[in-house]
Amino acid sequence: MSKQFDVVVIGGGPGGYIAAIRAAQLGFQVACIDEWKNDKGGPAPGGTCTNVGCIPSKALLQSSEHFEQAAHHFGDHGITLDNLKMDVAKMVGRKNTVVKQNNDGILYLFKKNKVSFFHGRGSFAKAVEGGYEVNVAGAASETLVAKNVIVATGSNARALPGAAFDEEKILSNDGALRIGAVPAKLGVIGSGVIGLEMGSVWRRLGSEVTILEAMPSFLAAADEGVAKEALKAFQKQGLKFEFSAKISKVDASGEGVVISYANAKGEEQTLAVDKLIVSIGRVANTIGLNPEAVGLKLDERGAIVVDDECRTNLPGVWAVGDVVRGPMLAHKAEEEGVAVAERIAGQHGHVNFATIPWVIYTSPEIAWVGRTEQQLKADGVAYKAGQFPFMANGRARALGDTTGFVKFLADAKTDEILGVHIVGPFASELISEAVVAMEFKASAEDIARICHAHPSLSEATKEAALAVDKRTLNF
Repeated sequence: MSKQFDVVVIGGGPGGYIAAIRAAQLGFQVACIDEWKNDKGGPAPGGTCTNVGCIPSKALLQSSEHFEQAAHHFGDHGITLDNLKMDVAKMVGRKNTVVKQNNDGILYLFKKNKVSFFHGRGSFAKAVEGGYEVNVAGAASETLVAKNVIVATGSNARALPGAAFDEEKILSNDGALRIGAVPAKLGVIGSGVIGLEMGSVWRRLGSEVTILEAMPSFLAAADEGVAKEALKAFQKQGLKFEFSAKISKVDASGEGVVISYANAKGEEQTLAVDKLIVSIGRVANTIGLNPEAVGLKLDERGAIVVDDECRTNLPGVWAVGDVVRGPMLAHKAEEEGVAVAERIAGQHGHVNFATIPWVIYTSPEIAWVGRTEQQLKADGVAYKAGQFPFMANGRARALGDTTGFVKFLADAKTDEILGVHIVGPFASELISEAVVAMEFKASAEDIARICHAHPSLSEATKEAALAVDKRTLNF
């Protein structure tokens, strides 16, 4: 016998669990289906983000950053350590604990908000009177019926043709987070977020890391000035980069992995590594969803087709997060999840793609919101730019991390903030001020006139805003 709900959410990642909780808060009877399992076979909601993405990568980045500081920078503070070593198994164990705490936290929130949780794979069965029938394939099969269905099934790592993931030698983000010992040589294909973050983790712990990038330039999506500054910092740390690399073969038949590629000059090269991380993007996940059973429309990339409000071609069926158009970011999925729940309730959910921040949690951190300088030039927009280096910031000096700068881009006539780009310490936190400012259509002068605590890194944002009009308080 089927179980009746107002809203059924397929997928318990950032978009899905947030949508389920918000819908329940709005008074709906809600079910959330998620198939992720922990190492004991139990439920592990949270999707890629919590299990093999945002959360575990940050745990490893934090551990490796502590090791880097202890090995190379504690001496500057008068702290001497003898026989420093890294217990990789313990580091990975801590990461697993952090993941489980987040899994358990989501299950607690489901219980607190009276969301019915079903552990298994959700799929469409058929359209029925007043809604849709959704099957749950798990330890116990279930059939749910709901007037509204929110699909939040996320994405999967894109494999390199001819180099399928075995998660032992050829690794996706999943395998990269489960490496059990520091590889002497690590290869990374793709210099995006995952490649840079995971490459940074293992470089800090002693790996010789080489990153192969197909594009001719570094971080093309970021502001050009930020990308150049970040690349200089990463190369100084010891990360090796090859741009315009055209991969011809990946051979994992031996003890390690051998990558054959042509470099920027067209010269044939080989790179032998112990392990290879492939981070060349992600693809929408509709595996097992059975969209054809109800006529749910997919695009040529396999993503679910939605309008600006996340409605699909079917009445009462919505989709959010990585499985639809737009940036594959956890916080974008969360915003869409909340917005859809509110739209189902007849409210006006809000998602502004123009103010979604981007962050790379390397050292230095990289963060931005809005348009880049090259985009403004290409669009013919008249703008003013202001920039301030962390080298001149007292708090950054005290931290011992003065790499990078803050850049403001503002409309030449109205002074409205068009973009903010940061490379340097705690950029992931500093960018939020810019997001708030841009949501409220603030001007650069507004930021310049706000009192910022001293000493703080946020003073660099104030100084960059001042610099838009060629002013400074840093005499």
